[in-house]
Amino acid sequence: MSITSLEGKRFAQMVIQGATQLSANAQLVDALNVFPVPDGDTGTNMNLSMTSGAKEVQNHIQDHIGNVATALSKGLLMGARGNSGVILSQLFRGFGKAIEGKESLSSAEFANALQTGVETAYKAVMKPVEGTILTVAKDAARKGVTAAETETDFVKLMQAIVDEAQASLNRTPDLLPVLKEVGVVDSGGQGLLFVYEGFLAELKGEKVSNQSSLPSMNDLVSAEHHKAAQDFMSTEDIEFGYCTEFMVRFEEDKQSFVDEDFRQDLSEFGDSLLVISDEELAKVHIHSEQPGDVLTYGHRYGSLINIKIENMRQQHSSIVGESKPVKAPAKTQEVDFAIVTVSMGEGIAELYKSIGATAVIEGGQTMNPSTEDIVKAVEEVNAKKVIIMPNNKNIIMAAEQAAEVLEMEVAVVPTKTVPQGMAALLAFNPSATVEDNKQLMTEASKQVKTGQITFAVRDTTIDGVAISKDDFMGISEGKIVVSDSDRQKSSKSLLEKMLDEDSEILTILYGEGVTEKEVESLRDYVEEHYEDVEVEVHNGKQPLYSYIFSVE
Repeated sequence: MSITSLEGKRFAQMVIQGATQLSANAQLVDALNVFPVPDGDTGTNMNLSMTSGAKEVQNHIQDHIGNVATALSKGLLMGARGNSGVILSQLFRGFGKAIEGKESLSSAEFANALQTGVETAYKAVMKPVEGTILTVAKDAARKGVTAAETETDFVKLMQAIVDEAQASLNRTPDLLPVLKEVGVVDSGGQGLLFVYEGFLAELKGEKVSNQSSLPSMNDLVSAEHHKAAQDFMSTEDIEFGYCTEFMVRFEEDKQSFVDEDFRQDLSEFGDSLLVISDEELAKVHIHSEQPGDVLTYGHRYGSLINIKIENMRQQHSSIVGESKPVKAPAKTQEVDFAIVTVSMGEGIAELYKSIGATAVIEGGQTMNPSTEDIVKAVEEVNAKKVIIMPNNKNIIMAAEQAAEVLEMEVAVVPTKTVPQGMAALLAFNPSATVEDNKQLMTEASKQVKTGQITFAVRDTTIDGVAISKDDFMGISEGKIVVSDSDRQKSSKSLLEKMLDEDSEILTILYGEGVTEKEVESLRDYVEEHYEDVEVEVHNGKQPLYSYIFSVE
């Protein structure tokens, strides 16, 4: 039986199926990350974003498809995380606007709405790049519009859209050279294809299922979190502040996995430990004060995937109704100006506070805050004018989306790194307007160079740099420039490429797992070889990134 008209209830189930299909394959999407860094999170971001949209739809299932699409748009808008999640939200924001007054859709109306969504998403991106999720969405929508000229059956129409999305995804390496160099297709495009496959499965009367070989840990984690909420009288009583989840894919050349020993060792890092394992994988949940040390331990057994770190104190505040953003002051009398920023690492957060940040949202790599997280943090500071600094290129779009939602004078300073955020903060002028501050702070952020040291999660070659799994990579201005099995050697090589005769100040932020002896050795090296460079050292306590360097 053909489907020639699409009403709200069926579309709602398509959305739920799309979210399920994406969730089942989020780890695969994460694994397509071009850079071999331990924080590929496109799948995680798209999954969390789509899940937020699906939850809103579940609360508004009805025959009127325009109303269902509006609910989807709202859920995606507020739940959007990372650039991929924001683009996904914009695709369905445009889709929803195109059909908001319609009770049902013909195949042509559905295809045209997808096309409107593509146009909306392209407008939301300042510099659209082909070979990404945008290209896959554009090609699929264009095929849908053409097919709908003669095809009235939704199953056949959606099949054509899915087929073209797959073909477009296969072409992404030809449009984006770095994808071809690394040998992957675009991760965001792959995520969108999974959503569309879920749509098609629902139309065909099929059900998608979670493909993971491990049982779900969600119910166990939920029980642990509620138990923890009952165990503590207040948020401040929480001893282990970071909810850390990850998976270890076992490897032959790593330490042999013994379940009992693994659990016993991990128990030393915190509480609420849950471990599920089979012959290939171990899935871990733990509350710890030093999540970086937990990840370092897990890395002994194999590759780390699907990493997620969340602030438990913030979670507990939400459970018990305190509802305050991380490190933000209690809501008081309205102030004139406030700065809301994002950071990962307690030491970095305190540093930001010391130089002028009003509130710090816990986030960064592996844990991009959602649009809603940013909105709530801004509302909590109770200010007439607000500057938002994302400090991460994958959070900028969510911050800009939050600024659109907020009913106050807000500007986003598009800082991409922690050092850029520090430089921007120091340029803030409380007497200037929001727009003037945005300009001043943006210009200041461009005056610093950023370097990072982290470990590689796979073998690859990027921009001529041969990288072996577990090497320590040196990243300068977002580009991998060195790789070495020795962390200190890699750090010195990176600094050699960053420091020159014009360099005056080097700020070293060292992360979890780095000893004070290592930091002092690195400081001595710089002072010996670069006499005119002033060196400042701070314990950033950031996970995953051993060092963050700022050069001015």
